[in-house]
Order: sequence, then structure tokens, then C-alpha cells
Amino acid sequence: MEQKEMIDLLRQVASGTMDVEQAALKLKEEPFEDLGFAKIDHHRAMRQGVAEVIYGEGKTPEQIFRIAEAMKEKGQKAVLITRMNKESAIYMGERLELQYDEVSRIGFIGEAPIKDGDGKIVVATGGTSDIPVAEEAARTAETLGNEVIRLYDVGVAGVHRLLGHLDELMGARVIIAVAGMEGALASVIGGLVDCPVIAVPTSVGYGASFGGVSALLSMLNSCASGVSVVNIDNGFGAGFLASRINHIERRTKE
Repeated sequence: MEQKEMIDLLRQVASGTMDVEQAALKLKEEPFEDLGFAKIDHHRAMRQGVAEVIYGEGKTPEQIFRIAEAMKEKGQKAVLITRMNKESAIYMGERLELQYDEVSRIGFIGEAPIKDGDGKIVVATGGTSDIPVAEEAARTAETLGNEVIRLYDVGVAGVHRLLGHLDELMGARVIIAVAGMEGALASVIGGLVDCPVIAVPTSVGYGASFGGVSALLSMLNSCASGVSVVNIDNGFGAGFLASRINHIERRTKE
């Protein structure tokens, strides 16, 4: 059950169109389901506003399928799968209606949500090599009901490319800055805008980048105010957080 459904349920009880016993029965459904290899949190959408997401890396195709199938059986309208390889996508696609993007390794089952975020989320990359992580962030945000604008290959090696998109940057509610190498993109963007900037260091770079550690440290030490940092290559975490920020006003109004 999602938060919207729970609120609607309580309103029905308050208005007298549903009795307390019926409502209690709906809320009493087991909060998690034990599959042996996984314990599915069916109440996460009720608590956090977003249902549990399947992390595909390290799971077999059969495990991903059984988890997704159990979620659908419990009434989950949409299932998001991250870090999903092509083998798992083929296996799932033969059994469920799966939308799969090979670049971001994102899988999605169900109906795309309406875009009900308060504003727009901009996802910017330093280079083309950062796009897989950026797409993980962008597609995560989109499946959570946000409008996303992509600005790719606008890094500091040619900063005029970024400055050519000031309108999109200034009009954003949240910006996700994805960059490897020295990770300077987040600081440059952070010094231009008045909205939150979520920095995502990537593992792109030569030896001294230490698999993204150099970009991570640069972003953590940014002198630009309003910049926060997620883990190396964590596009999903950035997209999820951006969606939370972009839905704050809507939740307040409800």
C-alpha cells in the first residue's frame, strides 16, 4: 500500500464509507514476506512514500524474478530494478512486461507514474563516459514521477558548454552533477545556482583518480555552498534524493 492509498483509506473511514474493521484488515496485511533468500518490505511505500527497489547486482535472474513477482502479487503497481545485467533482463522479459535500458542497467515493470514533482530535475555530466551513471540517476528520477532535463558532456574542460545552458540550470529545482576525473563540475554548478546540487563522483579517470576517490574528495571539499555528495557511481541514490527534494511541496500540501 502506498501513502496515497493509506490516506484515501483513512479518509473513507472518517467519512463513514468504510468501517474500521475493513480498514484494519487492509492495514494488517503482513509487512514483509520471507522468500528464504530475501525478505520483501511490502510496507515501505506506506512508511517512506516509495516502494522497495530491487538491487539487481549479485542476484540471479531467478531471484530477481521471484522478488518482482511477489511485489506485483501484493499489488505494487511499479517495480524498479537497478544494476540489472542483460542476462537477467532477458530472463525477466520472457516472464513479465519489462522495460529495460542497457546503458543505465535500469529495469522497470508496471505503469509509468504521472510527473507530479514540484519542478524539474537537471542531470549534468562532465563527460560522455559519465552517462551510464547519469542515466541511472535520470531514469530513477523519472520512474519516481519527475521531469528530467539531461545536459551531457558539459564539463570544465570546455566550461562554455555548461554556460550555454544557464536557463535550464537556473530553472531547476534540483541539479545532479555527475563527474569523474577531478570532479570539478559540481563546484562550478554549485557556484551558479540557488537550488540543491547533488554531486555524484564516478569511477571514470586515469590511475591517480583511484577509481573515483579523487572526484569524491574534490566534491566533499567543494567550497560552493549547497552541494551534497553521494557515493561513487551511485546514480540511483542521487536520483532518489533528488526526487525526495522535488516532492517536498506536494507532500506538505497533502
